[in-house]
Amino acid sequence: MSKSRFFAVICLGALLSACNPQPPEGATVPLSQTRGDTDPRGGAISDATVEVPAPVDPAPQKPSDERPETNWRPMDLTSGKAWVSCEHDYLADGDGEPLPSLGFSAMRKALLPCRENGLLRLRYRGKVSPEFTALIERTAELAESLGIDKRILDLDSTGGQIEQAIIAGDIIGESGWTVWVREDSVCHSSCVLVLAAGDMRMIAGKVGIHRMIRIGSNATSRAELQRELQEVHAQVREYLQRNGVAFAVADLMMTVPNRSLRLLTDAELDLYGVDGRNAVEDDLQRITLTRECGEAFVQRKDAFFRAYDKECRASSEQVDVMADCGQVLRERFGFPDPECPVESPLSEYDVSTRMPVATTAGGQGA
Repeated sequence: MSKSRFFAVICLGALLSACNPQPPEGATVPLSQTRGDTDPRGGAISDATVEVPAPVDPAPQKPSDERPETNWRPMDLTSGKAWVSCEHDYLADGDGEPLPSLGFSAMRKALLPCRENGLLRLRYRGKVSPEFTALIERTAELAESLGIDKRILDLDSTGGQIEQAIIAGDIIGESGWTVWVREDSVCHSSCVLVLAAGDMRMIAGKVGIHRMIRIGSNATSRAELQRELQEVHAQVREYLQRNGVAFAVADLMMTVPNRSLRLLTDAELDLYGVDGRNAVEDDLQRITLTRECGEAFVQRKDAFFRAYDKECRASSEQVDVMADCGQVLRERFGFPDPECPVESPLSEYDVSTRMPVATTAGGQGA
């Protein structure tokens, strides 16, 4: 199915009512539903304590921009499974080597072979949980210390805890990840928040949303439950805004019954800003790239992504085919750029943009 490109929708005002962008006149966006996840801890779960908001402080304290130091306390990955690969070709190389634990020594040993290519693909299949957040945080820290600057999160998740998805997403947004949902994978419910944080999102599998679930709620009426959910809803909207994703995604997490699942169409993924290049990261990089690589580089990169959206994303249902198409396009547009190779589009597919690093570790993941 061809994907349509839509103009951004600007939502004015501070109303908490839905602000749903609409497709162009004549376009249809079908509603697709399937059975929801039956796991009582799956989907989009909120279990944080919610209290009735206190009066607003006229001079609220600005939150710190510094992220706390990584806590390496012992932790088992019981909510899912993870693999590490130093190659992007999942058809040839599979998911990679299983990650035995979340301990520092085990994780560093698993990531060390990826220094040579400067590329890491972290495959995760499971729930969004505190363990998943720890996995992302620890992987990002180790990748940074080892000089692995190309990072792919190969994701397959039916959802989990909303608060953990936001924390993990902010870490992903700060540390430069491409996020995949392969043709054999799904990203449902709170997983969509993780997906939203990627610098680049490549989607071939199914992406779906349903209503948030409050665990441990003391609500005895619709009004009480709504007050609890409204605070979580506001946090989700703020998170989506800083990742360039439409508020409509948060609103769907308030309206679609949690026993069902609203599968987003290609048109909706595009319209809501969930697929392809992260708009906020794109704007942020534009400022830096113009200064470091020149205006002509930025214009050429913009032209590449317009062609990529039209010729690659719209014509394939497999991540690897999208990547192959992108490789051909890169040659057409003169990428990787010899002066700015790492900043070139889809640079995670280059293994020659950095000098090999000597290591005594074993070979790459299979």
